[in-house]
Amino acid sequence: MVRRISDLHRTAFVSGASDGLGQAFAALLLDEGVRVWGTARDPARLRLPLHPVGLDLADSSAALAAFERAAGEAGGFDLVVNNAGYGVFGGFAHREAADWRAQLDAMLGTTLRLSHAALRAMSARGRGCLVNVSSLAVEFPLPFMSGYNAAKAGLSALSESLIFETRGTGVTVIDFRPGDYRTSFNRSMRPVPATAPLPHATESVQARAWVALEAGLNGAPPPGRAAADLRRALLRDRSGTVRSGSFFQARLAPLLVRLAPASVRRAVLARFFGCA
Repeated sequence: MVRRISDLHRTAFVSGASDGLGQAFAALLLDEGVRVWGTARDPARLRLPLHPVGLDLADSSAALAAFERAAGEAGGFDLVVNNAGYGVFGGFAHREAADWRAQLDAMLGTTLRLSHAALRAMSARGRGCLVNVSSLAVEFPLPFMSGYNAAKAGLSALSESLIFETRGTGVTVIDFRPGDYRTSFNRSMRPVPATAPLPHATESVQARAWVALEAGLNGAPPPGRAAADLRRALLRDRSGTVRSGSFFQARLAPLLVRLAPASVRRAVLARFFGCA
């Protein structure tokens, strides 16, 4: 009978393990008896007793090389959790296109390469689990975070494709979609200076949206809840989509997506973020 994650997975790779959800995921796996290789742009920030790996999503080739070195040390990874990412807040039309392209290249392009390397090795062994940490922003896009929304939507689409491709192979794929959690996400948000003047109305809407985002994160549950949801998903040992967050975000809001017209969903979002 499976009682601990280590009954299924002996080694794990967790990107973005220095803070927030990634740190909570790594701590969970360590508690469950799993050997963990965790990443950060600066490995000195990794505070857990894990194998530190320096990895920056912005350098795709170096990130892949770091992953492959870590996999060699581990003798292969049974579990890979692609969690690392970052936010950029600002009006899409008032920033350089290169700013959004850089975010897509890092969060989607590099994560795709890591998923490819992980899945190749797992498929060869006939076992393993790939977890791509997406976001409920796939269903409820966040205003003034176009690059983040696009990257996470692409990551969920990738996971959905891989769920079909891995059926019957012994490999599982989880599309993990967290909502708001009380982490340092907003404090580490990367501001992108405007390269074109913002109309006053747009500036006001942007300010209200930021206040709403901050309020949502400040009142959100702690990262431990996301770790508990991931634990349950891993112990089920099957592919699928997992929504995690408050009862409203993870249960009621997705029901609204399925049952309500898109116009209603957009109206609710606009009112919540002060964009109405």
